[in-house]
Amino acid sequence: MTMDLQYVYTKKRSEFGRQCLFMEEGPKMLENLMPTKELMNNYILMNPVNHSTQCTSILAEHEVNTIRAQYEQHGMNHTEGGWPREVNPFDEEQTLRFKKKIEKDEMYIHTVLQLTHAMEHCILQNNAINIYEEYFDGLESASLMEHSTARTVNVYRDPNATKRPVTHLSWSPDGGTRLAVTHCFLEFQRIPPDVSTNSYIWEVENPNKPQLALKPQVPIVCLEYNPKDPNSLVSGMYSGQVACWDVRRGSVPVDISVVEPSHRDPVFNVLWINSKSGTEFFSSSTDGQVKWWDTRKLNEPSETLILDIVKGEEQVLSRALGASSLEYEGTIPTRFMVGTENGCVISCNRKGKTPAEKLVSKYNAHIGPVYAVERNPSFVKNFLTIGDWMARIWSEDCKESSIIWTSNHQAQLTDGGWSPTRPSVFFTTRMDGTLDVWDILQQQREALIHVKVCDYQLRTLRVHDLGQLVAVGNNLGTSYLVEFSENLATTGRNDKMLLTAMLERESRREKILEARSREIRLRQKTKMADSSHKELDKAKSSKSAEVVMDSGIVTAEKEFFAAIEAELEAIRVAAEKSAAEEEGEEEVEEEPEPPAEPAEKATTFAEDLLDEDEEGLEDEDFDEDLLADIGAGDVEGEAEDYAADPDDA
Repeated sequence: MTMDLQYVYTKKRSEFGRQCLFMEEGPKMLENLMPTKELMNNYILMNPVNHSTQCTSILAEHEVNTIRAQYEQHGMNHTEGGWPREVNPFDEEQTLRFKKKIEKDEMYIHTVLQLTHAMEHCILQNNAINIYEEYFDGLESASLMEHSTARTVNVYRDPNATKRPVTHLSWSPDGGTRLAVTHCFLEFQRIPPDVSTNSYIWEVENPNKPQLALKPQVPIVCLEYNPKDPNSLVSGMYSGQVACWDVRRGSVPVDISVVEPSHRDPVFNVLWINSKSGTEFFSSSTDGQVKWWDTRKLNEPSETLILDIVKGEEQVLSRALGASSLEYEGTIPTRFMVGTENGCVISCNRKGKTPAEKLVSKYNAHIGPVYAVERNPSFVKNFLTIGDWMARIWSEDCKESSIIWTSNHQAQLTDGGWSPTRPSVFFTTRMDGTLDVWDILQQQREALIHVKVCDYQLRTLRVHDLGQLVAVGNNLGTSYLVEFSENLATTGRNDKMLLTAMLERESRREKILEARSREIRLRQKTKMADSSHKELDKAKSSKSAEVVMDSGIVTAEKEFFAAIEAELEAIRVAAEKSAAEEEGEEEVEEEPEPPAEPAEKATTFAEDLLDEDEEGLEDEDFDEDLLADIGAGDVEGEAEDYAADPDDA
C-alpha cells in the first residue's frame, strides 16, 4: 500500500526581511586570506574524507506495505469429538470400528491417565468457586435520576439554490446508516420556475455531500425504504403516480406507474406491507383513495379503496374524504388507519367484503387535517394522532373521545411519532421550530423537553429505530439530526406495567363517561319525543274542535236566516190583508200561520250548542232573549223588531 503524503509550507512575505535586488556586476574582491604553511604541522590529513552539511531540518518519508493475511473459516462438530476425514460421524458402524481401534492402542490408557489430572484440577476449581453466581440477584436496581438532554448532531441542507421544504424522511433498515430526504413545494401554482425535482439520500456521518441524488421527472412527495431490503425504495409523486427505486441502479426510477390508474392528487403517504414476496405496498392521497401496488407490476393497482363513510351500497368518489396521513402496523397485517383532511381517523380492514366491513370505525380526532397517526409499538391497541394545536392518545374501544391529550400549544403541531424503545415517550414538532419530547409516565401537563431546533416551521419528523436519534425537516429544506440522552431511549423494569395500568384506567374512565353521555342523550331524546307527541295530539284535538264548531255555526246561521225569512213573509201577508180590508174588498184572505218547524230547529240546535260549548256561543252574536222568545212561539213580535232594525236582531 503506497501513500502520497504532501504538505504545503506557507510563510508570510513580511517574514523574509528586506527585498533582494539583483543586478549585473563583475567580480569584486572583498578580502584575501593567504594560507599559513606553519599551521599544517598541527594537523594530520584524513584520507578518505566524507562530510556533508545540511542547514535545514531533516524530513524523512517512510512507506510500509504489509501483506494482508488471508483467513478461512472451517466448522467442526464437537458433540462427540473430532473425527478423522475418512470417518463419517453419521455412520454408526464406522464410528464404532474407529473407537475399538483406538481403545486397542497401547498408548490409549497412558494418554487417558495423563488427561485425567488436568481434568480433575479443572473440576475441583469449578467446584470451589461458582463463576456464574449472582451476588446481588435479590436486590432491586435503583433507577438513576439522569437529567434529560438533547443536542444537534448533524445538519443536512438542500444543495440547490432555491430551498424547497422537506416533506418526508425515512431511515434505512441497515441500522439507520442512511437517511432519505424528499423536497417538494406543495402549494398549488406557487412553485417557482426552474426548480429542481431532486431528492437525496444522505450518509448519517457525512453531512457535506449527499450519497445519492434521485432525479425524477416530477417532485417526490414521500419516500420509504423497504424494511427487508436497504437498496429498495418506493415513492409517491406530486403527479399522483408511484415509483420504485433501487440505489444500485442509479438516480433514475426502476419503474413508475401509469398516470390513468394512479391517484388524482399528490401522493402524501406510501407504506410497505407484510407479504411473502416483500414487494407490495400501498399509498394514499387527498383524492380520497387508498391503492395497493406491487413493484413487479406498476401498470395498475391490485386493489382500490374509496374513503366514503356514507352508508350505502356504492362508494362515490365525490363524497370521499381526502387522506392526509397513513398508518400500518406489521403485527396486524390486515388492519390500517387513515387520517383525513376533515379531522377524523378511519380504522379500516382490507379483508372486508363490503364498504361497511372495510371502513370499520371512525374517530373524530381534530379540527382540521390529521397530520400523523401512529400506533404504540408496545400497545398496538392505543394510537397517537397529531393535528390542530394538540396531540391525542386514543384507545380503539373508546370512539367518542381520546383517553389522554395534551394542552393547546401556541403554535400548531405538524408531525409526531412514538419512541420505538420506550413506549411512554413520543415526539412532536411545531410550526415555531420547536421539537417537544413527552413522557406520559412522568408528566402529562407539559412536555419533558422543549428543543428549539430552528426559527422556521418544522414539517416532518422520523425517529431512529434505537430511539436516541430523531430527524426533523423544516420549511427551508434543512434536515436536523437531534440526539437525546440515554434515559429517553431506555425502558425501566416497571415502565410497561405502569403504562398498562395507566392506559387501562383512562380507557375505563372514558367508557364510563361515554355510557353516561349516551344515557343523558337518550333521556333528552325520549323527553323531546314525548313533548312532540303531546303537542301533536293537542293540535289535532283543537283542530277537530274548530272544524266541528265551524260546521255548527254555518248550519245555525242557515236555519236562523230561514226562520227570519219565514217571519218576513208572514208580516208581508198580514200587511196585504189589512190593506185589502181597508179598501172594502169582499174576499178576505186567511192569514197563513208562520212555519214553526225552522224555529224549533233553530231552538234545538242553539240548546245543543249551549250544552256542548258555552264559550263558542259567547263568541257568536246571538241574543239569548230572542232564542227564548222564538222557542215560546212569539215569532210575530220578534219579526216586527227585526224588520225595524235587523242589526239589533
